[in-house]
Amino acid sequence: MLSRRALVPPALLGLPLLLLPACGTVPEPAPGSASSAAPTPGASSVEPDQSGPSDSACEYTVTGEAARPVQPPTTTDIASSGTVSYVMHLTEGDVTLKLDRAKAPCTVHSFESLVAQKYFDDTRCHRLVDSGIFVLQCGDPTGTGSGGPGYSFPDEVDGTETYGRGTLAMANAGPNTNGSQFFMVYDTSPLPPSYTVFGSFDEKSREVVAGIASQGQDGSSGASGGGKPNSPAEVKSITKES
Repeated sequence: MLSRRALVPPALLGLPLLLLPACGTVPEPAPGSASSAAPTPGASSVEPDQSGPSDSACEYTVTGEAARPVQPPTTTDIASSGTVSYVMHLTEGDVTLKLDRAKAPCTVHSFESLVAQKYFDDTRCHRLVDSGIFVLQCGDPTGTGSGGPGYSFPDEVDGTETYGRGTLAMANAGPNTNGSQFFMVYDTSPLPPSYTVFGSFDEKSREVVAGIASQGQDGSSGASGGGKPNSPAEVKSITKES
């Protein structure tokens, strides 16, 4: 697996980064971000459970080795209306995620595919930023911020995105480099509209995330701020609400 970390560009007025480049080098796309690699011919796909109209097509580009064995999602007949809910079972409590298929169908489809393959199970949320911006970042099985699913897909943004309390959004390494890493906003964060918002979580769930944040972080991200949460913040599993 490539030893690079995804980077979220600096927030407004010098606020901290969501992700850091490894070893202080010039940021490069992380595993799961866009690259020159072509899709593997004949690669199989995993299709998550769907409901509602399915009329969208998405593009998922194979980029390298995945942090955990996983197949890319299907690329056609993707649900593009309505919402679907999942429960993320953290060591500190449950977080109910309401995913918006109408706003970000390709992102939601990817997330559902990864959940169906248990990609997120028994993984730690690896980064907490608790100053300037207020986010808990998860979705990397390596726990380092360098892991991804071995594919990338384009942003689903329109420039009106805001990141208030309870926002669920994708981390990235620049335009159109989405993979598996996502972040949960536990307090309003002044970020530029560069990160796909694909869902939300309610106040009870936000309190779980804020509780993790209240335990602080280890400062391992250095000058950019943030680090690994002091609380375990482990995703035990993610299940679909019936």
